[in-house]
Amino acid sequence: MKWLFQKPTNRRDWSPDQVVLPAAEFDGDTVSVTGIRDCRYRSTSDFSVAHLDDRFDLNQLKRLDFFVEPFTGWRGLAHTFLSFGFDDGRQLGISIEVRRQRGEEFSVLGGLTRQFELMYVVATEPDLVGLRTAHRRNPVFLYPIRAEPARIRKMMVSMLERANSLGERPEFYNAVCNTCTTNIVRHFNEVSDRRVPWWNLRVLFPGYSDRLAYALGLIASHRSIEAERDSFEIGELARAAIDDPKFSRRIRGR
Repeated sequence: MKWLFQKPTNRRDWSPDQVVLPAAEFDGDTVSVTGIRDCRYRSTSDFSVAHLDDRFDLNQLKRLDFFVEPFTGWRGLAHTFLSFGFDDGRQLGISIEVRRQRGEEFSVLGGLTRQFELMYVVATEPDLVGLRTAHRRNPVFLYPIRAEPARIRKMMVSMLERANSLGERPEFYNAVCNTCTTNIVRHFNEVSDRRVPWWNLRVLFPGYSDRLAYALGLIASHRSIEAERDSFEIGELARAAIDDPKFSRRIRGR
């Protein structure tokens, strides 16, 4: 039971793609973000690490997309992340992940026994989406979210502030209550009039989180999400556009 007394830290020999923590500095209606990951992958284990710094006008923030990456096997296991879209065509992705040490692999047991820290990866879409579609070859579903720009802005600010806090006060990932999807739900609850408990089964098994988003009226669809789901899968589009500067537009069929 020694693991109960372990404390999270930002000082480990991290995997090269997770060494740099993102940070955001707010100045009125603008935010400057450093450490935006923009890796170029040749395979899941062979990649060039790069990071960008950029400045965004929060008044131009108009779109929010919800991504679901089911893993092989049972659909209930999945990773979820968000991408924020601006009027000028730029997209900023935020993916809440296990922060791995060099050569380390994720395990559910480790995720329950304080073996992994939590990280907010702020990255470009060719990085986040390209890795999952072109190299992991997993299905990825992109769901445009129906929300007012003011709420989208609050959501992005909340997530970037949490990324800042992890740089100062690291936390352990927990495979039940401190995951990608439970944290998205927490941020959603901060900006929404409707609250979703993190222990909802469609949160604990995030492969079904699109059902929850649909039930909340966040996904526009005239039929059930089960009937429409395949139309939101972007794997083929993403693989075809992986080297295109207009990657974000092409995965949205534009």
